[in-house]
Amino acid sequence: MQSQSSIRSNWLRSYYFGRAIFSIAWVAAAILFSGQSHPAAFLLVIYPAWDAFANLVDARVNGGLKANSSQALNVVVSLITALAVIVAVSNSMYAVLAVFGVWAILSGLLQLNTGLRRWRCYGAQWAMILSGAQSALAGGFMISLSLGTVAPTILDIAPYAGFGAFYFLLSAIWLVVAAYRKANA
Repeated sequence: MQSQSSIRSNWLRSYYFGRAIFSIAWVAAAILFSGQSHPAAFLLVIYPAWDAFANLVDARVNGGLKANSSQALNVVVSLITALAVIVAVSNSMYAVLAVFGVWAILSGLLQLNTGLRRWRCYGAQWAMILSGAQSALAGGFMISLSLGTVAPTILDIAPYAGFGAFYFLLSAIWLVVAAYRKANA
């Protein structure tokens, strides 16, 4: 019979793979629909909404929202962001990019916190910690672009999602390797 730690570790690998697959698909769709306003608007709303859902499910699997306060807060921040993107899309892409920038900073810091907390239980969280820090920096960059003169598009957000996919995939692979090593030790 598997231990609770082993079950959660298996979940975390699957969760990271799922997050990577979603982000890769999102980037592909962003590139495909970049010139079409309605599909792009949908993608811009669905990205933070997905993040809220993913954090909610992961927190529940790992002890609930009370035990995972950084993820609980990330759920709230991401839901507010999805709503703010709905409003911003009707205003301008400058506003959308600013909203994404603020979200990237907040969600990045919360992800960094989650990674640090999980390090004790699962190890192999360095990629998530790095991803959280890079997300916060990317948020600042997006805000600076939103103040510029060049009209932003969904393609200004796609690299952010692409790096997220990379870090989630890297974390999933790292956990697979760690589990393989542990099983063969």
